[in-house]
Amino acid sequence: MAILEVNNIKKIYTTRFGANKVQALSDVSFSVEKGEYVAIMGESGSGKTTLLNILAALDRPTSGSVCLDGNELSKIRETKIAEFRRENLGFVFQDFNLLDTFTLKDNIMLPLVLAGKHYGEMRAKLMPIVQKLGIEGLMGKYPYEVSGGQKQRAAVARALITHPKLILADEPTGALDSKSTDELLELFGKINQEGQTILMVTHSVKAASHASRVLFIKDGEVFHQIYRGNSSSEALYQKISDTLTILMTGGERR
Repeated sequence: MAILEVNNIKKIYTTRFGANKVQALSDVSFSVEKGEYVAIMGESGSGKTTLLNILAALDRPTSGSVCLDGNELSKIRETKIAEFRRENLGFVFQDFNLLDTFTLKDNIMLPLVLAGKHYGEMRAKLMPIVQKLGIEGLMGKYPYEVSGGQKQRAAVARALITHPKLILADEPTGALDSKSTDELLELFGKINQEGQTILMVTHSVKAASHASRVLFIKDGEVFHQIYRGNSSSEALYQKISDTLTILMTGGERR
């Protein structure tokens, strides 16, 4: 069953005073099944960030529709969109987006605080997640007191604590060293195996090779996609690399 449906999305930006128009997305359509782990790749300027912003309900398409669990995002009132985003989406960013004046515990619980949950309920949701992520001993620490990998685990915990229908990850390994990258990708794999749907935008072939499907965006459209099937991460890595080569050298859409 598709939990996310993207239908014929087009996005045109008009420059100041309407002098010029820039088409960031021309016709993007795809769906994501519940429990799927999808990576989106493409060159800089291909429209990945614009697409992610639309999926996150941070921007609206010029035309087309995005439906999350049957809810068309463009039909949600502006006064309700932040609440919808908080209740249905989890976010993991390249730069972690943690508040330095909050402890990791407070950062992780922030979505529940904003939702008006009681402390007992928040703590009951917090502990199983931080124990699973191996950061229960860091709850009193501030972001500047822990490593990049630990910050990203805290960011993942914050994304998971509301039990979102979909996690959107924007270059989640971009600020991590090799060891922390491996640990995060292993963690994403475990989370996905437990049923969490993940959509990740990445430039990293290594990160994408851990997904179950990879979508390639070129010139504002879906250029190609690869399914993992029974392929190992190593075999998928090679397929992704070959496709990126075709994409960058002007190959035709497949």
